[in-house]
Amino acid sequence: MTAQKTSEPALLVLEDGRVFRGRSYGAVGTTLGETVFATGMTGYQETITDPSYARQLVVQTAPHIGNTGMNREDAESRRIWVAGYILRDAARRPSNWRSEKPLDQELAEQGIVGIQGVDTRALTRHLRSVGSLKGGIFAGDAARRPEAELIAEVQGQPSMKGARLAEEVSVDEAYVVEPSACGWEGEPRFTLAAIDLGIKGMTPFRFAERGVRVHILPAASTVEDIMAVQPDGVFMSNGPGDPATADVQVELLRNVLDAGTPFFGICFGNQILGRALGFGTYKLRFGHRGINQPVMDKTTGRVEITSQNHGFAVDAPTEGVVTAPVERFGRVEVSHVSLNDDVVEGLRCLDRPAFSVQYHPEAAAGPHDSAYLFDRFIDVMAAHAETKTKEVN
Repeated sequence: MTAQKTSEPALLVLEDGRVFRGRSYGAVGTTLGETVFATGMTGYQETITDPSYARQLVVQTAPHIGNTGMNREDAESRRIWVAGYILRDAARRPSNWRSEKPLDQELAEQGIVGIQGVDTRALTRHLRSVGSLKGGIFAGDAARRPEAELIAEVQGQPSMKGARLAEEVSVDEAYVVEPSACGWEGEPRFTLAAIDLGIKGMTPFRFAERGVRVHILPAASTVEDIMAVQPDGVFMSNGPGDPATADVQVELLRNVLDAGTPFFGICFGNQILGRALGFGTYKLRFGHRGINQPVMDKTTGRVEITSQNHGFAVDAPTEGVVTAPVERFGRVEVSHVSLNDDVVEGLRCLDRPAFSVQYHPEAAAGPHDSAYLFDRFIDVMAAHAETKTKEVN
């Protein structure tokens, strides 16, 4: 792949033979992935740097993209993770005081192949009808190959179902985010072990600004690695891939639950909790991706507008309290549900200090309706610490 100097012809090819024509945007070459759409009207930089989008071709339904450029502060991770980028109307130049470079320049420098000028409304309606599809973006000379060859190449790529990607996007070495670096004054209130399955930078920040020292650990960490930091709680992050492949993390979480350590999971972490409790997971038809997803907190009856990015979900009964299929973990209930399609959006254990949500309360680009969940987990850690103190005394 090479950085573009002038816009080249480009094609978006889907596995069902549908072809969308446009011009190159970013790097010129070929890229493959699952074609998904994101409905956010803002926050495209946070979208493309979210590790949960690894191996996905992201369609932005907002028609005008790139007008605020790119900057170093808003990135959610160390690089762009989308496999390819699809948009309708690319800004000719950024017009924001915080912009450091144009979006297409950053895409080109990181080797991300994109396509502009696509009828993203027609494309999104197609994906909503048939579901997410394998796709490929072919720009420059690649777009001049016979379409039959391109379709065959797209169809031959691996499916997202069965993909194990968390280890690919996770950090190689542990690091610490101190509360003092996020504006907290005084000693840390708690210590958290956060398993990086594709964590976004805003997540440890949200904990640290509340006085929590966060140890970010690689996806392949062991129970011994977790206990070495003497945590008051354990967190599992968002991340890409099929939760059915995450046997290592499922077994790790079962050990955490057996130890009675407080647990909080987001997105992939919610699916890991579901599997640890014995529930199944399944692939959604076209997923939830955007910052306008309505969710009801069944505990309070409050409706939150949430940021989401997931293609898989937990298969659990949404009504009433049930005994977890892994019976030693006791009672569990679905705490949050999607108001669009009744998908499970949260789990709460009644006999263990553990809960999770499928959406993103850290949501750097907004909305911030769900920020209370960080405070809720701090309350869980505080209650657990108080109980331990009473037991010792």
